[in-house]
Amino acid sequence: MIRFTLRLVGLLLLAGAFAAAVIDGARSLADQRVELSSMGMALAYASPAKFAQMQTYVVHKAPMLWNAVLVNAFYAPAALDLAVLGAGLFYLARRPARRDTVGPRLR
Repeated sequence: MIRFTLRLVGLLLLAGAFAAAVIDGARSLADQRVELSSMGMALAYASPAKFAQMQTYVVHKAPMLWNAVLVNAFYAPAALDLAVLGAGLFYLARRPARRDTVGPRLR
């Protein structure tokens, strides 16, 4: 059940990455230059009040996490962030390797 949930969330994240890439591509074609929306801009547009609260919460609980990881992740393109998170969840949900064989079969 956990594997199914991880794959479902990973698939939704990959679909979101594809949608973000299509939106960025359409915006780039319309503006005649490359336009990439950052993850921070997308989150701030989706819910500005929660985004501001998140910053104060994370800085209070773990300031090194905010400065070292999250600021860089928020400047990255949204399509890239979503694709990496989705692929990571697919990796976590993979089936474990079989352990019944040690080496190549001898006939």
